[in-house]
Amino acid sequence: MGVVSLVGAVLLLGAVAFFYRLSFADLSARDATIRAIREMLEHVALPLLVLMVPMAFVSFRVIRQAFVPMEEAAMRIEAARGHERGFRIDTSPIPAEALPFMDAVNDLLARLDDAAARQEAFAADVAHELRTPLAVLSLELDRLDHAEAVRLKGDVAAMRRLIDQLMLLAQIDAATAAQIAPETVPLADVARDVVSLLAPGVIAAGRTIMLEAETEAPVVRGRREAIAAALRNLIENAVRATPTGGVIQVHVGPGPVIRVRDEGPGLSLDRLHDLVRRHSRADHASKDGAGLGLAIVERIMAAHGGTLTTDPEVRELSLRFPDNS
Repeated sequence: MGVVSLVGAVLLLGAVAFFYRLSFADLSARDATIRAIREMLEHVALPLLVLMVPMAFVSFRVIRQAFVPMEEAAMRIEAARGHERGFRIDTSPIPAEALPFMDAVNDLLARLDDAAARQEAFAADVAHELRTPLAVLSLELDRLDHAEAVRLKGDVAAMRRLIDQLMLLAQIDAATAAQIAPETVPLADVARDVVSLLAPGVIAAGRTIMLEAETEAPVVRGRREAIAAALRNLIENAVRATPTGGVIQVHVGPGPVIRVRDEGPGLSLDRLHDLVRRHSRADHASKDGAGLGLAIVERIMAAHGGTLTTDPEVRELSLRFPDNS
């Protein structure tokens, strides 16, 4: 706006000089120069200034109003954090000049959704195809009379469970994309089932496990089997980190949180951030590789709107869910 005004002022001064046939020779006398400057100020600069102020104000208001729909669209995009799948920008209030840009963004979002859906379908298909040969291999190992048969069967079982967990994660992503309503999940019941399932193995490994739940059992919205898988992984990691004779503590509450405490060295926040990235492996990971992996645990929590947190001082990992009360 300032550049346009400056150019206009220069052109106007040039026009005045042309029509009044002014030259530097005409302005050689001091009185003539003063009169010329006064004429320029009164008939050029002052009207131009009076015109520029309202023009600048109106221009600012028009531009500001034109960008309000863009700001609202940016706020809606930010509010969709964690629910990006299927999100599109409403282009009805967008100015016509910005429509090509917004349409391009929506087209990009659609292509990203398609790519994610294809990847999830591929992962689910691969996991499904792998289950059959693993089942056959497990049956063959049952017939094998060898000292290593038990260990190999354990490895195969670990692989089958990991595949099941990956399929579960794909199902969660698909349900989220399809906006399927989640179920009501009492965290105390999930913790009780998982601890009961894992207790024999924990005791056989020379550790003790205990469960403590609040009287007012917290309830969250989500997928029960996914939450159970995440908790199972944390307990297995705790068993791995806890020395023989130690105790693994599982606490439900207060609030929508499940905390798993072990007697290991603890996991720092920076280390946790490193481990939730793909292809990283924790010291807390189960020795036989059967753990779900903190990266997938973090993904399960993100799908539920929660977080995976750590408190290294008390050697504790927590599944924290949003408070819907």
